[in-house]
Amino acid sequence: MKHLPLNFKAKEHKSRLSLTLLFAGCVFVIILAVLISVALVALVMVNVGVFSKDEIGFVNGNNLIALMILISFLVGIIFAFFFGKLFMKPINIIINTMNRLASGDFKARVYFDSVFAKHPTVSELTESINTMAEELENTEMLRTDFINNFSHEFKTPIVSIAGFAKLLKQDDISKEQKNEYIKIIEEESLRLSNMATNVLNLTKIENQNILSNVTTYNLSEQIRTCFLLLENKWTDKDFDFILNFDEYNITASEELLRQVWVNLIDNAIKYTPFGGTIEVKINQNQSFTEIIISNTGSNIEKEDYEKIFRKFYQADTSHSASGNGVGLAIVKKIIDLHNGNIGVISENNITSFTVVLPNTQAINQNKSTEKIK
Repeated sequence: MKHLPLNFKAKEHKSRLSLTLLFAGCVFVIILAVLISVALVALVMVNVGVFSKDEIGFVNGNNLIALMILISFLVGIIFAFFFGKLFMKPINIIINTMNRLASGDFKARVYFDSVFAKHPTVSELTESINTMAEELENTEMLRTDFINNFSHEFKTPIVSIAGFAKLLKQDDISKEQKNEYIKIIEEESLRLSNMATNVLNLTKIENQNILSNVTTYNLSEQIRTCFLLLENKWTDKDFDFILNFDEYNITASEELLRQVWVNLIDNAIKYTPFGGTIEVKINQNQSFTEIIISNTGSNIEKEDYEKIFRKFYQADTSHSASGNGVGLAIVKKIIDLHNGNIGVISENNITSFTVVLPNTQAINQNKSTEKIK
């Protein structure tokens, strides 16, 4: 979890105060320029005798005041026009960029070429708007990818179910073929059900802000049970399992963490080749528990390390493995709810997901946390 430096707010207020002072200084310059311009014009006119003087040498006040008002009005309009154009240019750029974003052009970015561009607050504003635009662009790309990927994942089992159901109508099929077709229809139906369940689970977890049903339970036993739940997925692959860890307890949501281990183990099974190895390690100190789930197989590209935790993102665009890019998004959200961390390292044909969880949920979310070394 990232924490802001202690002096962040002080710097933030200082930079914004300086911007306020900059604008106040510009207003002061305009007023001063108007006064100086009026004074100079009035002084010249008095010296050339435009205004009459009374017996003791004073200029006729009414005429001078009227002229000064007129000059102030004209000079004020001129300065306000040029300075207003200077100040409104960045505002117009922001408005135009926001309008482009609102219309769906997520490639729009804010760029300033004026003297204000180097100011810390203006730079902060530029960075914030451009970051928002990038996130919107990424979200739109993910949405498009999700529609394509999810449509493909849903269409495949539906076509299979329809095709084999049509074959079952034939009268000349053997009992063995009939049982095989029924088995395929059953498997594809379960596949559709699992995809729908994952999407519903993600929606449910995204709307959850606090943990519920927190208990202290045996984490080691839960992980072993998750392997047994997925037995039908690894029995035919001749895997080597290394589950040599002691018994560890943890205080957390048992129901939610079960989803974490099922998704991570399912991924490991999915991407481990025939005869590969899956290993689970557990380390624990007084505050935190570290769980490492590793499997042999092809590497994940480094640029995908963070992307794979986004919902609907799939590093495997070939659809050679089943899935819809929802599982790891669920894992990330659940870990965040537990105030934990998850990371991945994929090198030398070994991929390791590391989960770090506090042993108890009685933790101040605003305090920095100790990590297992």
